[in-house]
Amino acid sequence: MPKMYDELASWWPLLSPAAGYEEEAMFYQRVLDEASEKPIHTMLELGSGGGHNASHLKRRFEMVLVDPSPGMRAVSRALNPECEHIDGDMRTVRLGYEFDAVFVHDAVCYMTTESDLVQAVETAFLHCRPGGVALFAPDYVRENFRPATDHGGSDGESRGLRYLEWMWDPDPSDSTYVVDYAYMLRTPDGVVRVEHDRHVEGLFARADWIRILSAAGFEARSVLLELSDVEPGSHEVFVARRSTR
Repeated sequence: MPKMYDELASWWPLLSPAAGYEEEAMFYQRVLDEASEKPIHTMLELGSGGGHNASHLKRRFEMVLVDPSPGMRAVSRALNPECEHIDGDMRTVRLGYEFDAVFVHDAVCYMTTESDLVQAVETAFLHCRPGGVALFAPDYVRENFRPATDHGGSDGESRGLRYLEWMWDPDPSDSTYVVDYAYMLRTPDGVVRVEHDRHVEGLFARADWIRILSAAGFEARSVLLELSDVEPGSHEVFVARRSTR
């Protein structure tokens, strides 16, 4: 498990503050509402992490949040105490009941093999009621991946974080790419330390996504991501409806 989801999990709100997720969460809400045959009341989020999307989506949906990281669940519980939090892996968790919608944000990027992705999609299908919808939001598909760098961070009341992010693909013939992070962590005593964190993430072609979603039983399509800070046409998500038949 990457450091940010393990021993550094308490720093997550400074790496990617929850307030910055509102526009994105509202886009996902709109896409799901438009795709569903009936009004959505209940939502399962797989790989919910620190709960930053949920902090906005919970205004509209009754949410259950599933994540395998104790540290990230603790961060999310502090932000979303009214939501049920469950320890689980999106490939294998089975809750035994269905939801109007299933949401899988960029945690789906940690499905690094086709077998992983098939299992995650199957989990979503099994928890999606007939006529319900699922949305998957990978950072990239094969067709739009480009090596890139980014930076950011923020300050809390007594500590701060800055990061450099470097996305690259050491082997374009396989189904993964690498995201390396350098974190500068300033503690209340003014000491700054640097941590390196490597994330290995999955990369699949658009046609593979559609094929896997369809094989699970979904009616699936790609939807362009529309955000003010995203280049038009550069990113996409997958919305999938479970047939009532």
